[in-house]
Order: sequence, then C-alpha cells, then structure tokens
Amino acid sequence: MSSSGYQVPTHKTAHPFMFEEIIKGSRFIARIAFTPSVDQAKSFVKHFNVTEPEATHHCWAYVVGNPSSTTLIACSDDGEPSGTAGMPMLNVLKHAAIGDITAVVTRYYGGTKLGTGGLARAYGGSVKQALEQLETSQRIFTEKFEIHCAYDLQKQIEYLINEVQGEILDIQFTNQVSLQLEVPRDNITQLQLSLEAYINKQQLQLNKL
Repeated sequence: MSSSGYQVPTHKTAHPFMFEEIIKGSRFIARIAFTPSVDQAKSFVKHFNVTEPEATHHCWAYVVGNPSSTTLIACSDDGEPSGTAGMPMLNVLKHAAIGDITAVVTRYYGGTKLGTGGLARAYGGSVKQALEQLETSQRIFTEKFEIHCAYDLQKQIEYLINEVQGEILDIQFTNQVSLQLEVPRDNITQLQLSLEAYINKQQLQLNKL
C-alpha cells in the first residue's frame, strides 16, 4: 500500500451508502460513510440513535486512519449477544483495507431469533455486501512547499511540478516568481531530484511550508 494514501469511502455522513436485506423477518440496514476522525465516526453512529430510536439495535464498527497501521478501531454490539454484531462487522472492515470508514447496521427485529451464528453472519454479511457495492477513492497525503525562481524558469518549473502530480496553489510575482505548491508525499523525492541542478546553481529556492 502506498505510504501517501489509502482507499476511503466516497459517501459522506450526510448521504451514506445504504444496503438493506430481510433475514427471517428481521430488517437489517447497513449504512457506510467516510469518517476521517473518531469524533465524526461517533457522531455518525449517534445520528441513528436519535433519528431511529424505534430500531431494535444500532450496531457499529469503525476504522479511522490508514487501515494497514491504525489503532483507531472500535465496535459495539448495542445490546446483541456479545461478539455477534460489532466484531463481525469490524473484521469485515479490516479485511477490506479501507480507511476512515464507519459502518452502522440497524436491525428491526422481525420475531424470529437468529442465534449467535446467525447474528454474526447477518451483521457481518450486511457490511460485506455493502462493501462489494461501495465506491471508494484514494486519499492522498501531501506536503506543501514554496519555490522562488527567476521569471525565465517559471514554465520549466511548472512543467516539473506537473510531472510529479503537484498542484500549484498560489503564484506571486515580485522581483521573482514565488509558487506555493502541494505534492503527493510519495513524489517529493522525485521533485527534489528534478530541482537539484537549479538549487545547486542558486537559481531556485525550495522551502517546505
């Protein structure tokens, strides 16, 4: 996995992705959203407790941060037998290698008990089926820099920035050209190498912001 990013859901908390199924009369509604902080994950969970208090359970799990390294993970059975809801959901999220994600599965009891194994399959399965349809995007980590150079170098420097998938945020024109830019973390070394000759000749200054 790239050190500069990882996959995250495209759906925000205001419009989460939703998957619904009926299992032995019980209605299971899985909702999944992008939650880049623990506070946002908790707020997303709380929303359903407030808006759907008549539901039997709102079980949840979240993975905040890079899924390959984060310790910001948690889950809850919300009254279901211990280990039958939150943990199966969390295991599915962890194996999906998607970060900054919260899943809430709401259950409306339909009158038939599913047993511990049935509950685990229902909650974990709802999340798994939702993830199979979920749209994701790459969350890229970047660093910001400032470049000062002569006017006659501007076009060449802009070309080199574009080559490393950098984005120019601002340009100021004084006695020289000053560019503020943002570069994917994985491409910083490539940028530094491409500018090295200009820096050595004192034709350019590169500063990290």
